[in-house]
Amino acid sequence: MSFAEESQNSAPGNVPANKLGGARKGAEPGQNAAKRLQTELMQLMTSPAPGVSAFPSADGNLLSWRATIEGPEDTPYSGLTFKLSFEFPSNYPYAPPTVLFRTPIYHPNVDFSGRICLDILKDKWTAAYNIQTVLLSLQSLLGEPNNASPLNGEAAELWDNDPTLFKTKVMDRHKDVEDD
Repeated sequence: MSFAEESQNSAPGNVPANKLGGARKGAEPGQNAAKRLQTELMQLMTSPAPGVSAFPSADGNLLSWRATIEGPEDTPYSGLTFKLSFEFPSNYPYAPPTVLFRTPIYHPNVDFSGRICLDILKDKWTAAYNIQTVLLSLQSLLGEPNNASPLNGEAAELWDNDPTLFKTKVMDRHKDVEDD
């Protein structure tokens, strides 16, 4: 009996891995992301940071989350709450989530579609960051915009030159949004 015949006639359960639909080279796409996100959810629930929260969407998709940020004290956003969406790629945490403001916001680093200009969500992303890190960075950005790289040039100019008009525009733009 040749080696090939012997391996074909081996006992059940002794099937070589390459006969089981291909050799496995790690987890399925998204499986590592899901495990990481479950860990992060536990961290958010057991050690919450003041003024920020995040949970998976109601549809049960672990790669889609909803979050809230409270505007920091002593900023034009004080007393306001902002809702955001997080969409995680299947290779998270090795690639950043897509984060959007769902609540309309007037800010130098956020456009009118809710897209955010923040380096840690782009080229400065590392797997060391997590949901809480992103939320705290965004909360900090509310009080300390990067006016050198604005998405909303008018807001950047008003932030620097007319704080009263800036605050008026913040309040005019802010509207509560429904959860979906």
